[in-house]
Amino acid sequence: MTQRRLRAAAVRVPGSTSNLGGGFDCVGLAVDRFLDAAFAPGAGALTVERPEGGTPPGEDLVALAFRRALEQHGLAPRGVLRVRSAIPIACGLGSSAAALVAGSALGTLVAGSALDADATFAFATGEEGHGDNAGASAYGGLIAAIGGTESPRAVPLELSPRVGFAFAAPPIRVSTRAARAALPATVPHGVAAGAIARVVALLSGLATADPDLLQRGFEDALHVPYRLPLIPGSEDALAAALAEGAWAGTVSGAGSGLLAVCALEEAPRVAARMASALTERHRGEEVQSFALRPVTEGVRSFDLGGVPARDAAGEATPAGAD
Repeated sequence: MTQRRLRAAAVRVPGSTSNLGGGFDCVGLAVDRFLDAAFAPGAGALTVERPEGGTPPGEDLVALAFRRALEQHGLAPRGVLRVRSAIPIACGLGSSAAALVAGSALGTLVAGSALDADATFAFATGEEGHGDNAGASAYGGLIAAIGGTESPRAVPLELSPRVGFAFAAPPIRVSTRAARAALPATVPHGVAAGAIARVVALLSGLATADPDLLQRGFEDALHVPYRLPLIPGSEDALAAALAEGAWAGTVSGAGSGLLAVCALEEAPRVAARMASALTERHRGEEVQSFALRPVTEGVRSFDLGGVPARDAAGEATPAGAD
């Protein structure tokens, strides 16, 4: 394989929440949990370093996507790939999609080409099998993924600045494979027709911060009823969110995380109430919770070759980042 000079580069990618109730496999929202990846060329074979310690289960998806991107340019990866992520794994915040977007985008930059969000989105969608999380991480904002894996397209959608999101996850993890396996192979025609109406309500409610429309749009008959039983304490946590003033609640992505929609200023309180309910169910085990803020920008590149630095909040930020 011909080896041209590899460049140093770094990218930051937002995580995402998807489905949002009725938007099964098509609606995704970029959120403020980030994955940073930086590459420094070297003489040796590619090594992957994760400063937070540990590695994700199975093959490292950042490295997989990075290698494939370089292979498309006829290049072999030689050097150090450093990855730092604040996106919980198997919690419904798009960790795998963010990893694929990051690796693909970084490989393109290291090869000397400009970042191509469309190509990165298409690659990640093909690997994932659906484009909701990949589209949110690639482009940012609220999107609808259409066209399947053959001709994927991410359509930007309107999101009211008055809408807030609260997230909580129990200590258990739910793999996407397990969450998919829980779904029925078919549903009655009437159930499918009802799902279409809920998506309309969902998108209109997100655009206008209409609590009634969001309550209707967050209802679901395609995936939520089958996935909630995989998450002990989920029903109590969602009920607690509603009692605290949330408009609606659902499973974030495939789980195990839970998502509530509410007024923006109430999100931290709702997240804490959800966490309290989960803690009652999972005593002595760690429960994660926080308010999620939408992110309008997708994958970003930085022309540097160092290790991602820490920002004031203690999260990894490539030098020169906002």
